[in-house]
Amino acid sequence: MPSSYLVLILYCAATVGLAWLLAGYMHRVFTGRRVWLSTIISPIERGCLAVAGPAATRAQGWASYAMAVLVFNMAGFAFLYVVLRLQGILPWNPEGIRPMSADLAFNTAVSFVTNTNWQAYSGEVQLSYLAQMVGLTAQNFVSAATGMAVAVAVIRGFVATGDGRIGNFWTDMTRAVLYVLLPISILVAILLIWQGVPQSLGAYIRATTLEGASQVIAQGPAASQIAIKQLGTNGGGFFGVNSAHPLENPTILSNMVQSVLILLIPVAFCFLFGRMVQDRRQGWAIFAAMGVLFIAGLVLINGFEQAGNPMLTDLTGITGPNMEGKEVRFGATLSALWAQVTTAASNGSVNAMHDSFMPMSGLVMLLNMQIGEVIFGGVGAGFYGMLLYVVLAVFLAGLMVGRTPEYLGKKIEGREVTLAVLAFLSMPLGILVFGAISAVVPAGLAAVQDAGPHGLSEILYAYSSATGNNGSAFAGFGAGAPFYTTLQGIAMLLGRYAIIIPMLAIAGSLAMKRPAPATAGTFPTHGPLFVTLLVITVLILGALTFFPALVLGPIAEHVSMLGGQSF
Repeated sequence: MPSSYLVLILYCAATVGLAWLLAGYMHRVFTGRRVWLSTIISPIERGCLAVAGPAATRAQGWASYAMAVLVFNMAGFAFLYVVLRLQGILPWNPEGIRPMSADLAFNTAVSFVTNTNWQAYSGEVQLSYLAQMVGLTAQNFVSAATGMAVAVAVIRGFVATGDGRIGNFWTDMTRAVLYVLLPISILVAILLIWQGVPQSLGAYIRATTLEGASQVIAQGPAASQIAIKQLGTNGGGFFGVNSAHPLENPTILSNMVQSVLILLIPVAFCFLFGRMVQDRRQGWAIFAAMGVLFIAGLVLINGFEQAGNPMLTDLTGITGPNMEGKEVRFGATLSALWAQVTTAASNGSVNAMHDSFMPMSGLVMLLNMQIGEVIFGGVGAGFYGMLLYVVLAVFLAGLMVGRTPEYLGKKIEGREVTLAVLAFLSMPLGILVFGAISAVVPAGLAAVQDAGPHGLSEILYAYSSATGNNGSAFAGFGAGAPFYTTLQGIAMLLGRYAIIIPMLAIAGSLAMKRPAPATAGTFPTHGPLFVTLLVITVLILGALTFFPALVLGPIAEHVSMLGGQSF
């Protein structure tokens, strides 16, 4: 077995093992039972909820839960926008960085509130330390906690016994931050500091190189932001080139730790689901469906990157992996692993430039985002996104066998299916409609770096990343123009809330229903047949929706490359 695949197998085994352990801990946290951190954190939790008032502990229906999500996120957006606009006069700005423009501040605030972390700026050049810590890092925690809270609420909808209550947003979010995100982030930040990631408030270092030139070495409170950006599937880099930067990701150990962190909570949600519905087979079934899609994408990206560029081979006579845009210290395999992990998990961080990957590798990354970021996906967001496909899959299964579709004893009826379809349509609307506009108007075309099919792929990638709340980009794409900062900001909002609200509505509808006992005619949703049906549903509804656009982009580029044609 090639050593590259041995590394990938070890990574997958470590991630799944740690996620399984974390799921048990999260189950106790979100069901209100004591954990080993309760002695320390419980007083802090009670204090936070006391400040929030009685509404912070009262059980909510789906509409109240959704309203709390929207109000909290709107407040977070307003606060972050103000910080970015005023950072020039605020403290902890030793480099005297000026305020962001109105359109870029809008784009950035939306990006971090929606857990997208798309960056149309360079962090070390355009953000002060205060904006990085109080603005971005704070949103890294609460946007991730929002996704976790919504996922837990949706799961409760599937197991509620008719009262219509799905929990309390304020309690769920507080517990996600205090018990899960904060403790793990502290430990990881310490590990990253040990590996060489800076964590300081000092000014940038001015150095003289061996050739006598002057060089500015950016530093700052990086380790604390990097820990939560990976754990919370945020992805926004402290430095402009993200996790390819030697101060953000200095060693192989830091690289592997961050790679595991990205998938840790998304994988754990599969096992948490099985525990919460009291049938662990259900969680394993969803994990299997996600795992099949993840492994398929990983094998394809690694295979194409290891094979290299045939045009380069014809020109030089040298065979080898595609190393353009990659860090030598990571090589093709660890770059391929990160590319699959980050686009499957709606993380958006990069340790290599996705613009330089082979065309078919780019296609896999595009599909990971276009199907709704449901191959593990963001913390919580990926899981409730996959539950959307579960609703559609059991509906299709019911049609095939001529029975009313059921899932976990709850009948899936017209209301649930209608809401699921509405949520599903947010992805093609944000990607295809906005992408079509950008492909024909001069302001949209001005940002495209490359001619031919790759130029179209740049546009598709930008809107797939924004609508899928991913945040990664093809690096040559000029996303800083007001046209894109505005339109992509709208796409991020659409991709986040046009799924959250319908999924909470589905949870509320199911929470009003009492579960019925399984009968001989009940379609089992925990076996290989259901896993196969779920994978097919994701591929047919998700992937085929974008197939015509992908033919004109990465597939056309790949065919042209095989024919020796460049643009």
